[in-house]
Amino acid sequence: MLWLWLTLGVIVALAVVVAFGWRPLRRLGGAIQVERARELFFLERERIQSGFIAAAAATGKPRGLRWQDCSFDEDVEFARDRQSQQLIALVAVTIQFEAVAGSDMEGLPAVGNLRNASAVFFFDGGRWQTAGKAVFNLNPDEAIEQFAAQYEALASHHP
Repeated sequence: MLWLWLTLGVIVALAVVVAFGWRPLRRLGGAIQVERARELFFLERERIQSGFIAAAAATGKPRGLRWQDCSFDEDVEFARDRQSQQLIALVAVTIQFEAVAGSDMEGLPAVGNLRNASAVFFFDGGRWQTAGKAVFNLNPDEAIEQFAAQYEALASHHP
């Protein structure tokens, strides 16, 4: 009979530990995932950035323009999508376009102007990826602030 009481006591003790320890353990796991994702971003930065340029050029946006050059700033801002909890990284970029021959943009003097934007990357399946999305006219912290309803800023971290 004693073993029954001991077993019941162990089960109750485990339930109490899980009930009170679950949230801190989950928070710790999330913090570890964010740190791992940040490290991977900086380790794979060259590949990720070249993937951005290829994906952005493939979108055909902006219409009538071809991506000629894209330079990346050093600083990265990380955020979390409030709904999906997916991690994102935003990097300030300076983009130069050229007009596509025969397009309605050809001959416009503003086509060659440098444009500031934030390149958007997302962490999915243990890898940083991109769809070539750029948020024009906003640097990364401004983009996170502009879309505060969608993104939650994470503490800045620079290598």
